[in-house]
Amino acid sequence: MRDEYNIRELNPRKNPYASRLKKQITINIDGSTIDYFKSMAAADGIPYQTLINLYLRDCADNRRKIQMSWQ
Repeated sequence: MRDEYNIRELNPRKNPYASRLKKQITINIDGSTIDYFKSMAAADGIPYQTLINLYLRDCADNRRKIQMSWQ
């Protein structure tokens, strides 16, 4: 190894995964909803937060709109 490196001589590349970086947020979710995703995640053997992220990504990718009615 060298004692010093010249940074200008390095060949910097863009991170190919930069577009998929996750952002940490705080969100309030009902306990029953968390329990539902935890049970599904345990059956599939993946972390429940990963499962929630996959579900939300699928909704976003397919441009799903929620149907609500306030009564």
